[in-house]
Amino acid sequence: MSFLDQLIQNTVRADVQAIGTYHVPDASGYVKLDAMENPYLLPQHLRDALGVRLAGAVLNRYPPSYASLKTAICAKLGVPAGYDVILGNGSDELISMLAMACAKQGAARRAVLLAPVPAFVMYGRSAQLAGMDFAGVPLNDDFTLDMDAMLAAIELHRPALVFLAYPNNPTGNLYAPADIERIIAALGDTGIAVVDEAYEPFAQHSFMGRLPEFPNLVVMRTVSKLGLAGIRLGYMSAAPALLEQFEKVRPPYNVNILTQAAAEFALDHLDVLNAQAALLNRARDALAGRLAALPGVTVFPSKANFLLIRVADADDVCVKLLAHRVLIKNMSKMHAVLANCLRVSVSTPEENTLFYDAFQASLV
Repeated sequence: MSFLDQLIQNTVRADVQAIGTYHVPDASGYVKLDAMENPYLLPQHLRDALGVRLAGAVLNRYPPSYASLKTAICAKLGVPAGYDVILGNGSDELISMLAMACAKQGAARRAVLLAPVPAFVMYGRSAQLAGMDFAGVPLNDDFTLDMDAMLAAIELHRPALVFLAYPNNPTGNLYAPADIERIIAALGDTGIAVVDEAYEPFAQHSFMGRLPEFPNLVVMRTVSKLGLAGIRLGYMSAAPALLEQFEKVRPPYNVNILTQAAAEFALDHLDVLNAQAALLNRARDALAGRLAALPGVTVFPSKANFLLIRVADADDVCVKLLAHRVLIKNMSKMHAVLANCLRVSVSTPEENTLFYDAFQASLV
């Protein structure tokens, strides 16, 4: 064993050594439909104006107070009166902050983060890295919550955190609000429900306005799916006393000044981004209809900006799509309920047509 190998073995946690990195494939030269991004740029006149705004950013100083950005988010994105937000470097950092804050040290048993599975992979990974146990509860075959299993798992594990993606990634469906309410009630004063609304611009359903009803509820969102994935900004809100505790684990200056300036500019033109989301919703429904008409293809209902589809041989279709320079996500190895499933982002009419033609050819 080399010196460096021995050093790693002696110093790095064994569970960290055992996992892989979060791999992002190179998409150069591909039609990129694997990351649920908004394909539309801002109009040229807004990009020009944004350039002027960014040019005025004070790069030689640490970011000042985030008060103006938080005020804009609260005013324009449906945060209840009297509630504040915490900002994160994407929603990934918010998930990590929640796990870090709730991973009690020296307890009789390790704290538990619970979520339905399949779900966003960062729930389990953030739990692991924070020193929490992760408990996954399989969804029903139709991707709805198995409420008997969820409530039994809450009773068994008494989780500190329960994450519910609304709508869920990678399945695209919205859980029944009544089921989420039952989970919040079952947690009582021993656990926090986190409703992750990353795809809210497309779902148009939200628990944000209901925060005052549930003291143990956190609502988390990102501006990535709205069309600002490149600036990496997430935000979450909760009862003020609860939010104050999470603020204690937020790294100082975690949102850079260019992100702050770009987000404030974008919120001044929220109508443009909302119009793009509406375009994508219509494109999603149209693409779903075309795909469902193909023999041997199952298209699952989606309230996000992507579609989950099932084919006879997902591996074969993916290889053929790559040959057509089309990049989507093969979900078939993620969980048994996703056998032979593919996830494709909804894009512009041109890219949707390129995907459809390549996909149809790949079924042969």
